[in-house]
Amino acid sequence: MKISTKGRYGLTIMMELANRYGEGPTSLKSIAEKHQLSEHYLEQLIAPLRNAGLVKSVRGAYGGYILSKPAEEITSGDIIRVLEGPISPVDFTEEDDPAKRDLWIRIRDSIAEVLDSTTLASLITFKDEGRSDSYMFYI
Repeated sequence: MKISTKGRYGLTIMMELANRYGEGPTSLKSIAEKHQLSEHYLEQLIAPLRNAGLVKSVRGAYGGYILSKPAEEITSGDIIRVLEGPISPVDFTEEDDPAKRDLWIRIRDSIAEVLDSTTLASLITFKDEGRSDSYMFYI
């Protein structure tokens, strides 16, 4: 499974909202400018996040978006599933070999476990403590 720009930029939006949680609404324009992304593309991504109940929109001159709940309660899995769909390395209906099917299921479950155990709060407070296997985010 390859995470597309939808998933990566969606995480960017949500991390920015998490960083500013409690400070009021954040405009997509400010996020787009900070990360040098297309505001129009971010507008396309925010709609499914809003429909899924992960963000709320605030109208008005100082409007924008806020998280619908604390960053500790939103996982990267929640975001990726909304924007990318189900987490699956292959279509299991096409796999007849039980050994390979078991491999794909274990891979899927491992990916899901990492995504579901990584909250927005942990992403915005991540510190590389000298681990060679640490995460690298290119946004």
